[in-house]
Amino acid sequence: MTLLLLFAEFFKVGLFSAGGGLATLPFLYQLADKYDWLDYETIADMVAVAESTPGAIGVNMATYAGFQCAGIPGSVTATLGLIMPSIIVIIIVARILSAFKESFLAAAVFSGLRPAAAGLVAAAGFGVMKLSLYNGGAPVWYSLLRWREGAIFAVLFFLIHVFKKHPVVYIAAAGLTGVILGL
Repeated sequence: MTLLLLFAEFFKVGLFSAGGGLATLPFLYQLADKYDWLDYETIADMVAVAESTPGAIGVNMATYAGFQCAGIPGSVTATLGLIMPSIIVIIIVARILSAFKESFLAAAVFSGLRPAAAGLVAAAGFGVMKLSLYNGGAPVWYSLLRWREGAIFAVLFFLIHVFKKHPVVYIAAAGLTGVILGL
């Protein structure tokens, strides 16, 4: 029963999280509220790990949550649940895309999906930022800013926009800074 529940929950995440891995985060926060597979702190840690390692964030999170819940069978089940909607949708879209290539309706649907995906990614980014920069799970207006993490965030935000280096450079620099500062 647990494996079926894992598959169903991550199937829903995969079905409705258009826009990529970061778009899965709002759904993962809901799962953290509902089940003990994940918590907000673990999600923030997994985003940091997933962003610095190969693989998609959503897949990494599903694999981790499934493993926490039911070991290796759980990780496989949750991961399959997450990717199955994409596989199904891609097969359907590939078969009918040519018929709707010039369709006004298809163009209108994609025109609406792009900002929705951007909104999901922005909301997820804000959630990760809130978890990273504020103490505990207290509301933003109540918490004290973690000044070291805030400084790392500000410096990296500036450097990323001024110097167009590979993201791995910034990830390594942030990790090294965390070790040096004892975060």
